[in-house]
Amino acid sequence: MFGKLSWAAIPIDQPLPMIASGVVAFAITGILLWVVLKGHLPYLWHEWITSVDHKRIGVMYTLLAMVMLLRGFSDAVMMRLQQSVAFHSQGFLPPEHYNQVFSAHGTIMIFFVAMPFMIGLMNFVVPLQLGVRDVAFPTLNSVGFWLTATGALLVNISLMVGEFARTGWLPYPPLSELTYSPGVGVDYYCWALQISGVGTLVAGINLVTTILKIRTRGMGYLRMPMFCWTALASNLLIIAAFPILTATLAMLLLDRYLGFHFFTNDAGGNVMMFMNLIWAWGHPEVYILVLPAFGVFSEVISTFSSKPLFGYRSMVAATMAICILSFMVWLHHFFTMGAGADVNAIFGIATMIIAVPTGVKVFNWLFTMYGGRIRFTSPMLWSIGFMITFIIGGMTGVLLAVPPADFLLHNSLFLVAHFHNVIIGGVLFGAFAGYTYWFPKAFGFRLHEGLGRAAFWFWISGFYLAFMPLYVLGFLGMTRRMQHYDVAEWRPWLVAAALGAGLIMIGIAFQIAQLVVSIRRREELRDVSGDPWDGRSLEWATASPPPAFNFAVLPDVTGEDAYWALKQHAKDDAEEANEGHYKPIEMPRNSPTGFVCAFFATVMGFALIWHIWWMVIAGAIGAFATFVVFAWRDEDEYIVPAAEVTRIDRAHRARQHARFSAAGVRS
Repeated sequence: MFGKLSWAAIPIDQPLPMIASGVVAFAITGILLWVVLKGHLPYLWHEWITSVDHKRIGVMYTLLAMVMLLRGFSDAVMMRLQQSVAFHSQGFLPPEHYNQVFSAHGTIMIFFVAMPFMIGLMNFVVPLQLGVRDVAFPTLNSVGFWLTATGALLVNISLMVGEFARTGWLPYPPLSELTYSPGVGVDYYCWALQISGVGTLVAGINLVTTILKIRTRGMGYLRMPMFCWTALASNLLIIAAFPILTATLAMLLLDRYLGFHFFTNDAGGNVMMFMNLIWAWGHPEVYILVLPAFGVFSEVISTFSSKPLFGYRSMVAATMAICILSFMVWLHHFFTMGAGADVNAIFGIATMIIAVPTGVKVFNWLFTMYGGRIRFTSPMLWSIGFMITFIIGGMTGVLLAVPPADFLLHNSLFLVAHFHNVIIGGVLFGAFAGYTYWFPKAFGFRLHEGLGRAAFWFWISGFYLAFMPLYVLGFLGMTRRMQHYDVAEWRPWLVAAALGAGLIMIGIAFQIAQLVVSIRRREELRDVSGDPWDGRSLEWATASPPPAFNFAVLPDVTGEDAYWALKQHAKDDAEEANEGHYKPIEMPRNSPTGFVCAFFATVMGFALIWHIWWMVIAGAIGAFATFVVFAWRDEDEYIVPAAEVTRIDRAHRARQHARFSAAGVRS
């Protein structure tokens, strides 16, 4: 009846998972009770859960990423504490639990923190920067988000029911084959990523279609903001790379469920095929994450330097070069696997070449700042911190691209330090810069600047204290994933790394305090103009937060930095030009399709993990019925009357005009 599921699946004998799952369950129950008792449930259902508005879906992606950041960081803290005390000792985490912790940490941080954060920023900002009303497929956008949330939910369910994978964040065979991982941990991993991967692919298709096909008048490719270019490159990589991940995990599932032997050497399969496939996805994935962050830094540095982005066309060329070259370097992840000197040399050279367009970007950002009137706001601090940190990570990456050096450093903590140098310094700092920069556009008030600066300084100092020692430990010969150790020289460096994680924790506490304080003091932090930073692109031309339709009259773009030109030369003309041109606007109607699909995906995923076949069938029927009902909807749009459009836009323009009159136009 319930397949492999039994009471033994609940780890009653392990206090840490039980305490953690109890805290999570208590928090979720408390929040749900508060929502119901306060009468907020109808509002949440109609305005958020069933919303197909790209802005609200972008906010929900970002919220999911921030919640999962807390979960993933808790795993990081446990690892750092375990290694700081596990000298001649087993520490407080038994080996099987420690293996789950580092596997869950990597999986959560890549798939459910970095990916949702970047997709959320792209979802929110790209249609606004393109001057359009929504993404190409609004309902599909909702489906993509809720499938991603389903994957995150399945990973968290494994904390309380069953176990998670003990294979690392990439499940290499033969360890992930049924013989060596007979439990459900690898199944949790595979089904969570299969379901969320479909959601990511849907988001990629949606954003590529939006950028290529739905732009406002005059918005040619070489007039798009740089964030739109990096979003295009990132989502092209998603479309090309994520099917590889889906196929690879499907083959692993066939090995585990039906006795296939794709990756079983002694039965005619090939373990190295898994390595090639997983990294043919895995290396483009790094650029899927970091390219949107590059776009964020381009917007932030240009805005807070009060200058156009230096070398715009070279930045576009560098972005697309990275997009292509990222598929040509995957084998550097396993130089030590015996591919041969010629193959290693080719991939080593390709890896060094991809550093060139990245270097072009860094110089362009520096030249943008040169001679500008720089405002050292918290988004700008994240950007400057990124450049310093990312350059260090890039240099260590070029070192690892040299095959002889990689033979020495492969699988050591040097590699862990390099990877975090790039992902935290690039992706996470970019996510925080974008979150702080576009927060007032999303909610109508700025985040508290002082607490934001404090968060930055604790984050960056904590980062260097946590990860620079790992470079040293790599040279001292410490390999990664060690649950305990006996080398006395390693311990001081591991204690320092644990202290660094503590500083990062304080930084996260400041970010939480920043959000709470900003909400409480939102009236004094209110942005009435829609343009709190004196921005340059079209998202700042509309109200904060923007209306459902984004723009009352779609803008007509005549050059780069569209909104900056509008502010400098044609504010009054643009205001008068809209008079008499307001028309009714057709907008997509909210739909529960995404949420319902996610519910059935959760049911099916859980049932497949535990081999509850009747539940699998029931979930499949429910999902199919949902699609049928959606396909036969009679009314999938509604009309915003011209009078309502006029009222909203005139109110926004009156506030804008008052601001310009009071402050003057900054050149």
